[in-house]
Amino acid sequence: MTGDGARAERVVVLAGGISHERDISLRSGRQVADALAAHGLHVELRDPDASLLPSLMAQPPDVIWPTLHGASGEDGALRSLLEFLGLPYVGSSASATRLAWDKPTAKSLVSRVGVPTPHSISLTRDAFRELGAESVLDVVRGELPPPVAVKPAQGGSAQGVSLVDTDEELRRAMVLAYTYCDVALIEQRISGTEVCIGVIDTGDGPVALPPVEIEPLSGFYDFEARYNAGATRFYAPARIDGAVAERATEVALASHEALGLRHLSRIDLIIDGTGTPWFLEASVMPGLTETSTLALALDAAGHDVGWVYAELAQAAVRDARR
Repeated sequence: MTGDGARAERVVVLAGGISHERDISLRSGRQVADALAAHGLHVELRDPDASLLPSLMAQPPDVIWPTLHGASGEDGALRSLLEFLGLPYVGSSASATRLAWDKPTAKSLVSRVGVPTPHSISLTRDAFRELGAESVLDVVRGELPPPVAVKPAQGGSAQGVSLVDTDEELRRAMVLAYTYCDVALIEQRISGTEVCIGVIDTGDGPVALPPVEIEPLSGFYDFEARYNAGATRFYAPARIDGAVAERATEVALASHEALGLRHLSRIDLIIDGTGTPWFLEASVMPGLTETSTLALALDAAGHDVGWVYAELAQAAVRDARR
């Protein structure tokens, strides 16, 4: 483990896993590993498997960086095990991770501190079946008429997400969402400018990075638009009024803190025609690939990505010692 100086020298980066986002995780892990190595840290890149925990116990690294996306890295289970083992890791605690991972829970928590979030309802697969799909959808349409977005209550990278404009699309969207999660979230769809705001904390408190505007060429920021080069235009900083950017930054920081997040997060917002930022969801381990918004925001802020990643690793070690 670390010495009295609380410095991280040996880092294990976890990437891959068994979620639907495995390939993205591998790309994120390689980016982080290369950036940390370029700043003089000894880095081991590992795909979690049955040998991981015995290996970590036998030779504990100074810090672990889990770049695992989806359930294998963002549902809190792995982080709980690392906490049991007393191993420092980059990212939010297991308990905070579980709260942010569940979209309906995250929306409820941020709304309590005054952050606007679109009106929504979450429905279990069992309720959808037992109460009758048509009866349930009749109630939903009465309170949340299209246009709406339907998404798995847990998950990332827009997998299983549909934009719905008709009743027939709503039925198909529910079926798709249930292939990824047993709970589907139906959410009022707000038109506006989609932005992501990264939040980092290397020890002096959370700081919001410049908002990154997202303009998918297809009109929908889906999985392909997120990770296929050229499928989306990104503007860093976003092309929004300074006062609106300030409000969006305040919402991002308030959301980060309401969810109890640490080290880094990405807060996804939609800014409507009046300039009001609406919270959509939070990512406790945002994508860190070459097309991810966090790297774009760091560059827009004038930060060296590798330096920031190395500082986050050091912050994780210091936090664990406290």
